[in-house]
Amino acid sequence: MRHKSRSVLPGFGLSLGITCTYLSLMVLLPLATVFTKTTDLSWAEFWGTVTNPRVVASYRVTFGASFVAALVNTVFGLLVAWVLVRYRFPGRKLVDAMVDLPFALPTAVAGIALTTLYAPNGWIGARLEPLGIKVSYSWLGITVALIFIGLPFVVRTVQPVLDDLEVEVEEAAASLGARRWQTFARVVVPAIAPALLTGFALAFARAIGEYGSVVFISGNMPMKTEIVPLLIMTKLEQYDYAGATAVAMVMLVASFGLLLAINLLQWAARRRMAT
Repeated sequence: MRHKSRSVLPGFGLSLGITCTYLSLMVLLPLATVFTKTTDLSWAEFWGTVTNPRVVASYRVTFGASFVAALVNTVFGLLVAWVLVRYRFPGRKLVDAMVDLPFALPTAVAGIALTTLYAPNGWIGARLEPLGIKVSYSWLGITVALIFIGLPFVVRTVQPVLDDLEVEVEEAAASLGARRWQTFARVVVPAIAPALLTGFALAFARAIGEYGSVVFISGNMPMKTEIVPLLIMTKLEQYDYAGATAVAMVMLVASFGLLLAINLLQWAARRRMAT
């Protein structure tokens, strides 16, 4: 008689069913509602809503500032993670804990604090104003807020990978005559590239949907500093539910496309490392 193979972990069927049900109720059903609500619009009405000049301008502000903030966080997040992993110094645990501050701090509080600091009469803004640099109520202020909330995603993604990276590999490269930058570019970067891409994707995705920390510092000027989440809230307040879901669907499709592209890049990076 053939014995039925049993799973090492008990209760797989039950746990899988609970998982699928939970994900369906909490993720798939709300996302499906966005698509079904958009069907109240005809194709011409939908296209006119999502290509409205004010909406297109908010796309440019949101995606442009999010991309720049994610790039900045990728560079400096790697630097922060490198310092926390490779060096021991007084106050290291405090710095490590401060990285998670944007996770714990309410986004509205972060927005008010950043606006106060970078306003023309703020501690930092008053020193930038004579130089002709305006942060609050500008595109630059939006980017600063998105950098603040996105930094932990890169640091916490790259940090464990750097922690697991063996220092002996770098020492072997140095013993073979590689310079420090050559070792970093040819040994360290390929090993942490998938984690860096993941951190970039998480920071970018988080920035696209950010509302609380941006709404205060942006100034919310249509065609200039208005972000897509605020535009969606404006349409909801005007009882334009179909228009709000149409814009939200565009953001949803863009987010899915971003995650798919990042996953493909990660798969290609891991395959290149394996070969």
